[in-house]
Amino acid sequence: MKRILIIFLLAAFSALLYSQEEIIGVSMHDLQTNGSCQNRIYLFDNGFIGTTWTYGMDFPNYSDRGTGYNFFNGPSWQTYPTERIESQRCGWPSYAPLGVSGEIIVAHMAGYGVDPGLVINKRAIKGEGEWAESFFQGPTGYEKLLWPRMVTGGENYTSIYLLAMTAPIINGGMVYQGLNGALLYSRSTDSGETWDIQNQILPGMDSTEYNGFTGDCYAFVEPMDNIIAFVVGSTKNDMFLMKSDDYGQTFEKTIIWDNPYDTILPPDTFYCVDGSVAVALDMTGKAHVAFGIVSAYYNNGWGLNRYTDGVGYWNEDREPFSSDINALNPEGGFGSEMIPDHNLIGWSQDLNGNGQLDFLGIGQYGGSHGISGMVQIVIDELNRIFVCFTSVTEGYDQGAENYRRLWFRTSVNSGNTWGQFYHYAVNDSTSIFNDYIFPSMAANSDDHIYCIFQRDYEPSLNIYLESPMENYICFAKIPKDEIVGIREKIQTTAKFEVSQNVPNPFSKSTTIKINLREPADFKLEVINTLGEKVYELPAVRGNIGLNKLTIQADKFIPGIYFYSVTAGINNITKKMIIE
Repeated sequence: MKRILIIFLLAAFSALLYSQEEIIGVSMHDLQTNGSCQNRIYLFDNGFIGTTWTYGMDFPNYSDRGTGYNFFNGPSWQTYPTERIESQRCGWPSYAPLGVSGEIIVAHMAGYGVDPGLVINKRAIKGEGEWAESFFQGPTGYEKLLWPRMVTGGENYTSIYLLAMTAPIINGGMVYQGLNGALLYSRSTDSGETWDIQNQILPGMDSTEYNGFTGDCYAFVEPMDNIIAFVVGSTKNDMFLMKSDDYGQTFEKTIIWDNPYDTILPPDTFYCVDGSVAVALDMTGKAHVAFGIVSAYYNNGWGLNRYTDGVGYWNEDREPFSSDINALNPEGGFGSEMIPDHNLIGWSQDLNGNGQLDFLGIGQYGGSHGISGMVQIVIDELNRIFVCFTSVTEGYDQGAENYRRLWFRTSVNSGNTWGQFYHYAVNDSTSIFNDYIFPSMAANSDDHIYCIFQRDYEPSLNIYLESPMENYICFAKIPKDEIVGIREKIQTTAKFEVSQNVPNPFSKSTTIKINLREPADFKLEVINTLGEKVYELPAVRGNIGLNKLTIQADKFIPGIYFYSVTAGINNITKKMIIE
């Protein structure tokens, strides 16, 4: 079998992040988004959790498609849903709190013999009672709306903020006010009883700027007091931030990246946003944006190079990226403005340490995702930034294509530097034969990050296969202290043992013992609490049995450090303290 080698690599320090996960739903319809993931999970103040996803079991037409819903009431999750909550076929749900103790879901109807537009379901008590269903349509003559995004804010979450697209021509729609796919904004301040702003094209998003937008290329931020914001970005549109400081009445546009698509000539290749974007606000109200990167090329029409590998980052303190065709090139080189661990924060990891990425193949997931993408970003009350993304990952495959896996990175200094890569895993040997895709993280958090995602046994979408399989909607609760800085990690399959350094703490020198079960080259690295490598001993040849290494304290300033010993593809990390 031909193995695809990706030779572009960046150095990184990674570890397995073990967590418990729980299956909360099943669906054969496995396409959750074409780009950015909806806000599909919410953590309430009392610890209750509401979740949604696109559900469908009736292959091949999925006439039962709609919102799958599950709720955690403290002690336990409800049983798996076996039907949608809506009365009509729909999909792409967004979920949010509503009122003092209620909840709301907005999804789009597919227009299969029913009135087109959005379907809204609300109820006064989250997790229980009957849903009250209503409908929301686009402008007269353009009623069909697709791919909604919805959040709530204001006092007692009575304000609803909504984005949706008029159907483009390819989806059975028409050009609206010069836009083949117009992105429309709406607002209600009374829980959806009335809409004081309805189906508005915001300034800076009209036909003088764009020809239209692509589905799912936008994401809302969780509102903060008077601040409402969303980000837009795709292969054919600029990436920009729309931010309001008056409860969504008016917005200011900030260009993050000026897409050169309309100005370049074939056969140029250019690097672009893949349509997967996410945004969060820190405690000062500053917006932070994460996005996937892909490259486009011309070959009798524009196409995408899905072997591009990169996750980018930007915040409001930074200058925008330029319109140079190589500005977002994650491989560096002439014209690239991407700096690893600064504004380039994600890429696939060389897990076997051979200096290249070994892939059997890369699956298709409905959007324009490269090797890494499907981003999510959360910021907690300490201004710590948590980014989740999926990467095609070497060593995880079913014999023909490599699986996507979940990866996490954290910044504790407002995005100036980034810690190590964490590969999400569970203590189950069968999990290595799973594709992890379409993550959605709760915007709020406590001592944990809360996340749902989809997993199955086949890379790529299988929605259109002759025999589609069940896909599992999973929930994970991830301890923050496992992904902030460096934590002790032991790979249980390692063919060696590493002792705790003695003495510890120490002020002069300390000794580490390495017990090898077979001869091997091993090396030692020391990492600070920001995930930065501050010291390295080159690889040395070790013999079977006991080997010793000494670290001198005068090479470091006092503080907490982590030493990692690597032998072959295995590594063990432990903590040490220098006085």
